[in-house]
This record gives sequence, structure tokens and C-alpha cells, in this order.
Amino acid sequence: MPKRVVDLRDQRALLDIASYGRRGPGHRPLTKAEVEHVSRTARRVPEVMIKISGGARSLRGVQAHLDYIGREGEGVIETDDGAQLQEKGFEKTLVKDWDLDLEEHRRHTQWAVAVGRKPPKLVHNLVFSMPKGAPPDKVYAAVRKFATEKFALQHRYAMALHTDQGHPHVHVVVKAVSEQGERLNIRKATLREWRQDFARYLRDLGVEANATERAVRGEVRPQKATGIHRAMMRGASTLWRERTQSVARELSSGGLRPEPGRERLVATRRDVVRGWNAMAQLLDEQGHRELATVVRRFVERMSPPQSERQWIGRELQARMARARALAGGSSRTPGDS
Repeated sequence: MPKRVVDLRDQRALLDIASYGRRGPGHRPLTKAEVEHVSRTARRVPEVMIKISGGARSLRGVQAHLDYIGREGEGVIETDDGAQLQEKGFEKTLVKDWDLDLEEHRRHTQWAVAVGRKPPKLVHNLVFSMPKGAPPDKVYAAVRKFATEKFALQHRYAMALHTDQGHPHVHVVVKAVSEQGERLNIRKATLREWRQDFARYLRDLGVEANATERAVRGEVRPQKATGIHRAMMRGASTLWRERTQSVARELSSGGLRPEPGRERLVATRRDVVRGWNAMAQLLDEQGHRELATVVRRFVERMSPPQSERQWIGRELQARMARARALAGGSSRTPGDS
């Protein structure tokens, strides 16, 4: 079985809150950084997001993605050497400058004997984003700092800011093989570190930002893969439509069927709540009583754990309720009270 280059499964918590529920007596004092992280999470400071949105395995794929993030010549692309590219067709020059044509030839020669195995990626496509309201210029500055710290003088890269989807996000295309011939392997531990660093760079610029796992925050809304999410926004996601129709059929037949993964969701939430409660007690003991109160309120306001199908079901029921309310309201005459 081929080795995964990007593995997002079973990502460990950035704030391992569940471990606090398992600790015995004699807790060590919380560090300043730990207290600040707890405070940001309990106050629901905006969370950074870094997505692996794919990665091209062919020159045509690299050029197409570069053209996309450059808005087909309408946007500005910044490269690792500080160049600002905007003219249409820049992607062909960039591919040649990065020696990707030579890399593709070398790669196919080396991997030609590996029957049935996909060739490795020429580039990684990354997306750094913040929720709506974050200042785009500072998000871009934080990503520039990140790229300089992580990739400069090693991996060639290009980046572009997009603000058209309601929240600022920066696309970064990184050459998979460094100038020293080493391949960039993005693993779950890599992403944990990257999220923390990206959030820290934003805070250095005066932007409130946090990096904590969804389960620890009590987040229940399902995250969709980038491609599915974009299709959903266009109303063109076949997968999402099929799942929605399946849930709708179950609801019309009397309710959703039990799901095997439901027990794991409930068990995870139980561990998280136990950990937060232990953290609140620890904060009280160490003199952070106001923050302990905030943490307890944070736990009380967590939405119940739910699977994707449960979330879809509740969304459908809410929509039907709104539709009935609108239908009832439209049937009323001006003289009705």
C-alpha cells in the first residue's frame, strides 16, 4: 500500500483537554501559554484553518491551479523571491523557473516501473483562512511570514490573497521537492504545528486567532472536503444531494436509523466535558477564578454531539418549519390579528 503524504485521520487535539480529566492529584501549575490558550478557546476566539486542497501531479494541473489562484491574470501572485506576477500566462514561466518540467520527466522515469501507483505530487496546494471579519491585509501578512519561515530557501512557492468568498483566505502553492532534493511530507503533526504557528503570527499582528481541535471546542457542524464544499455552495454537489435525499427518506419513514459512529461521538464528548470540568477546577485552585467561570459557561453552551446525518436531519427539519411558518404567514389577510 502506498505511503500517504498527507494524513488528516485521527488528528490529536492541539489543546489536549481530555487529558486533564485523567490526571491524578498534584497537578503542576498551568503555564502562561496554557492559560492563554484555554482563555482563547473558552471565549471562542476565531479559529485559523489550513486546508490541503490537493496537489497537482502534472504540469497541466500545476498551471491550471496557478491560473486559478491568479484569477486568470486579474489577480496578483507573489513568489518566494518577492516577485509580483499578474500578467496572463505567468504560470508557464513559473513552472519553467521552478524546473517542474525536469522534475516531471525525472519522476516519470523513476516511477514508470511502479505499475498501478500514482506519481508523486509536483506541488502541494494549501489554503490559509480566517473567518469573516478578519483584516485581509493582516491575514496575508501572517501567511507571508509563515511561508518565509517554513519554506524560504528550501521549497519554491507562490501565494495569492482571495476575499471573494466572504472570508479572507490565501492560496499557497508549494513545490513538493526542495532545492536540496528533499520531498515535503505534510503529516497530521505538521498541520498541528502549522496551525499553531499561523495563529501565533496573526496574534503578533494584533489579530485574535486560535488553533484548537473541533472536538475540544464542541464543534458539531460537519466539515466538508474543499471540493464538496465548493460544489455545495454552487448547489452542484452530487454527494451532498444524495446524502440529503437519503436523510429525508429516513425522516419521512419515522426517523433516522442508529449509526455505528454515534457512540464514539458521545464518548469523545464525554471525555472532552470531563477534561474541561477538570480544567475549571484546576483554574479555581490556581487562582484563575474568573476564567474558571468562563470555562464552565463554555461547557454548558456546547451543542449536543451529532453526526453528519443528524446535522442534515436537523437542517431539513428547520427548513421545513420555516417553510410552514412562511406559508402560514402568507395566507393571512391584512385584517387578521
